[in-house]
Amino acid sequence: MSGRENGPGDGTLRRALSALRHDPPAVVGTVVLLLLLVVGVAGRWLAPDGVNDVDVDGMLRPPSVDHPFGTDELGRDVLSRVLVAARVSLQVGLVSVGIALLVGVTVGLLAGWYRGWVDNVLMRGMDVLFAFPVLLLAVAIVAVLGPGLLTAMVAIGVVYTPIFARVTRAGVLSVREQVFVRAAVSIGASDARIIRRHVLPNIAAPLIVQTSLSLAFAILSEAALSFLGLGIQPPDPAWGRMLYDGRGFVTEAWWLGVFPGAAIFLTVLAFNLVGDALRDVLDPRQLTVNEARRSGA
Repeated sequence: MSGRENGPGDGTLRRALSALRHDPPAVVGTVVLLLLLVVGVAGRWLAPDGVNDVDVDGMLRPPSVDHPFGTDELGRDVLSRVLVAARVSLQVGLVSVGIALLVGVTVGLLAGWYRGWVDNVLMRGMDVLFAFPVLLLAVAIVAVLGPGLLTAMVAIGVVYTPIFARVTRAGVLSVREQVFVRAAVSIGASDARIIRRHVLPNIAAPLIVQTSLSLAFAILSEAALSFLGLGIQPPDPAWGRMLYDGRGFVTEAWWLGVFPGAAIFLTVLAFNLVGDALRDVLDPRQLTVNEARRSGA
């Protein structure tokens, strides 16, 4: 009896891929994310101009052939800055959610498996973090540690840790009562082996869904911190910071806010489309709802 037999396995992976392939919104979201990944990796090579090339004579020029997204108040090419800033958003999103996933899953596994005082101590700590509004807690952490890219990643990772801890704990409490887990306990398998071979594979599906959705919120949080001046610092470009810089030119230079705002919107929308499709195929509760709807129809 192995985790592969009891976990989501290849069948779940095939269902997830099939769901993405046959769901038009998910296909659109996947294409957007793939393009974003390419831009994030090769943004500096794709950018037509240097992100910090100042041209006083060409400042606040509207979109044109030479500058498809126009120029900002210092004459810098907005398209180049939007492309390069994609890497920052992706980096912050992936690293911060990675931190939240690692810490949250560890806390949730320990709390759900051992229960008792371990569960009380760990989850009460998560409840304290969960009680704060996400952005307020992130701002407080950045205010203590100081603004910057690394600090923003840590802050966002901390504020999303309780979500992964709760999802993991709920899954562990359910799986630990299954027959195959009890059988592994009865033959003397170690806790580490049971968790690794039987528990983790069976709670992977909701964690995958939560990860895809959290990436969208992490990118929004990074944009909010950058807008407040607590994220990546000038002159390096960030979508949130570009929105802040363009707020004073809304009437005379609309493109300063529209294009970075559209980049944030499309990225978050793409992650949500993919996350919804994954939830439909991987979340047991959603599967039950879908089946009930089909039987009722």
